[in-house]
Amino acid sequence: MSNQAKIGNVLCESLINATNNDKNIFAITSDSRGSASLAPFVEKFPDQIIEMGIAEQNSVTVASGLAHSGKRPFVFSPAAFLTMRSIEQVKVDVTYSNSNVKLIGISGGNSYSVLGATHHSLQDLAITRALPNLQVYMPADQHQARSLMAYLATSDHPAYVRIGKVALPDVYQTDDAAFDSPGKANLIKDYGNDAALISAGETLNATLEAAQNLHEQNINVKVIDLVSIKPIDSATLNVIADQVDNIITVEEHSKIGGLGSAVSEVLAPRGDTKINIIGFPDEPVIAGSQADVFKYYNMDANGIANAVKKQVEGR
Repeated sequence: MSNQAKIGNVLCESLINATNNDKNIFAITSDSRGSASLAPFVEKFPDQIIEMGIAEQNSVTVASGLAHSGKRPFVFSPAAFLTMRSIEQVKVDVTYSNSNVKLIGISGGNSYSVLGATHHSLQDLAITRALPNLQVYMPADQHQARSLMAYLATSDHPAYVRIGKVALPDVYQTDDAAFDSPGKANLIKDYGNDAALISAGETLNATLEAAQNLHEQNINVKVIDLVSIKPIDSATLNVIADQVDNIITVEEHSKIGGLGSAVSEVLAPRGDTKINIIGFPDEPVIAGSQADVFKYYNMDANGIANAVKKQVEGR
């Protein structure tokens, strides 16, 4: 097995495995089967895919109807459109109705890079985690994606999963270690108690690199993978807050309403923990490659490490 993989490819492979055992599984796309890496699924199960064209609202509504007919639909669509253009259908047809629909937001965050703000999904976590009954996940590597999909294929809960486009290096060694259950975070690095870094999805690797860089400078931090944004692991967050005074969250999302806000909602009532949210500011984000954009907003490993140093040293 390669030590890196595109999450879309892993989701397709996992969906094929699940459909081999359950012919109630359907994939629904909105002119996005290529972007979603679903060609192998289409080839193997041509009768298990529904192409809706560029009609995200219809995709969600049809998926809800299928769910109420006993099917297990997975909707694949660019995250920017799935969580904006079709959000009323997600709210009414999926979450209000508690329909067993899995929403896979592909090319999430800043993945579309130079296509600009119209194609960025930097508010999707804020929107989806505010909807009742909807679970929200961001897998960080192939092991986590595979284990998460195994759960989703048998779960009866509606869920939103955000993935990106690039191949991600492995964070975990096995599928079992990567995803345990909904509402469970993972402590994946523990250098010490100077601070705790909390991240998920594509920014987790930069966060781990920052932690290593800080360790070499004798600033010792923990790294927590918050793969389950909702439900959130309040117990683990409080255990971490008992051990550190400084918490820094890192996310490929607006600073408003995302992972950092979710962590703050859990820990703010304590009144004893400094929390700094690293994410995109409340303004239209510049267009450029992901690497360039992350560096511009100090969201790369160096930027994260510098933010931690300032907070720990009280600057």
